Amino acid sequence: MTSLSAALSEALRRALGEEVQGARRLSGGDINEAFELSLSSGARVFLKTNAQASVRMFPAEAHGLEWLRAAGALRIPRVLAVSAGHEGEPSFLVLELLTPGRQVRNFDERLGHGLSELHRFGAARFGLERDNFIGSLPQRNREHDSWAEFFWHERLAPQLQRAIESGRAGAALQGSFERLRARLPELLGPSEPPARLHGDLWGGNLHVDEQGAPCLIDPAAYAGHREVDLAMMRLFGGFGERVFRAYEEAYPLAPGHAERTALYQLYPLLVHVNLFGGTYAESVARSLARYV
Repeated sequence: MTSLSAALSEALRRALGEEVQGARRLSGGDINEAFELSLSSGARVFLKTNAQASVRMFPAEAHGLEWLRAAGALRIPRVLAVSAGHEGEPSFLVLELLTPGRQVRNFDERLGHGLSELHRFGAARFGLERDNFIGSLPQRNREHDSWAEFFWHERLAPQLQRAIESGRAGAALQGSFERLRARLPELLGPSEPPARLHGDLWGGNLHVDEQGAPCLIDPAAYAGHREVDLAMMRLFGGFGERVFRAYEEAYPLAPGHAERTALYQLYPLLVHVNLFGGTYAESVARSLARYV
């Protein structure tokens, strides 16, 4: 077992209304510390904490989780307590604990159908009422009525600017993005209503719960084009083709969606340029070359 600081234990007691009797450190996170807590009631819960986190990070994640849960489509962990870490207080997020299980036989179909339901639940405008984070990077969610305007101004442009300022993107890449901007309205395909997106849907953010059902964690949630989540799923792998077939059975995609996959992968690739550098800028350039 692991000992939590006295300040964190006291803050958790006030937030949860009961004592923390034990803490077990969990592995897997690369931004926050994670623990399984045993409470005086006998309940077990999941804790994330980070002494260096922005005061907005955990409240933003909590909001995104509850926003996705409201769709009632896929299991999303319930938020039990959150602290922004104001005035020297510990920052943390407490969620219901997901006990890992074995995938049920129709796991892929349930994931594909559930994701289609989440997307269909939708939202009024593209964006979100508050900004949040993708990984450790700020994600701006200013709302728009136009998907093309949102995708450029709130997704591609901020990450491109960050990459330019850090020296990870040069003039050639900037020029390619400016040419892409002029073509975005024609490249983005048929108009669709805003979909309720997870926003960071790679394999590490998919869990199997104790009943063998799919569960989504760690969102970078907002309302956008539904092909964004699907493109992210294909970028790093980890999802079987049965998931995509089940999705299309429930919610068919517009013609040309396969040609748009690399376009929608530009945003997570730019995020990776800013987080990790390395060869991701080359991946961005290769994807851009398909369109400009």
